[in-house]
Formats: sequence, structure tokens, C-alpha cells
Amino acid sequence: MPESKGRQKKRSPRYRAAPQQAKKRHKASPRWYGPLLITLMALGVVVIVLNYMGLIPGTDGDASSIWLWVGLGILGVGFVGTSFWH
Repeated sequence: MPESKGRQKKRSPRYRAAPQQAKKRHKASPRWYGPLLITLMALGVVVIVLNYMGLIPGTDGDASSIWLWVGLGILGVGFVGTSFWH
């Protein structure tokens, strides 16, 4: 007795695997970018330490919150810059 082929199942497009695409390569960062980030972070730490030691001119030996924020800002720019480094 012959076997029936049955119905052809229609496949939904949502179950099809998408063709694999090549990953985009990021352009490498310039050679000066890494040392710039390290310098910025170190400068931020130096500003904060000098602030607390009272060695920054214009603070009259007291720690100033303005210089603390300046040091933290410089340090933060260095850390944010590391996220763009390839």
C-alpha cells in the first residue's frame, strides 16, 4: 500500500535563523589615548591630595570643596574615557 506524503508544514518566518553577520571591528584608539587617560586620572588624584594637604594656592591652608569637585571631575573624565578605549 502506498504511503501518503502528508501535508507540507508551512514554516513561520519567526523561527528561521537570521543569517550571521560579521561583527563590526572598532577602529583602534590612537597611541596617545591611553597615556592621556592615565595622566588625567593621576592629575585628579594629585589635585585631591594637594587640596587636603592645603598646598593649593588660594585655599589658605584649608581644604576647599571646590578643589575636591575639580579633582573628582578630572578623575571622572579619565574613567569615562576608558569606556571608549579600544
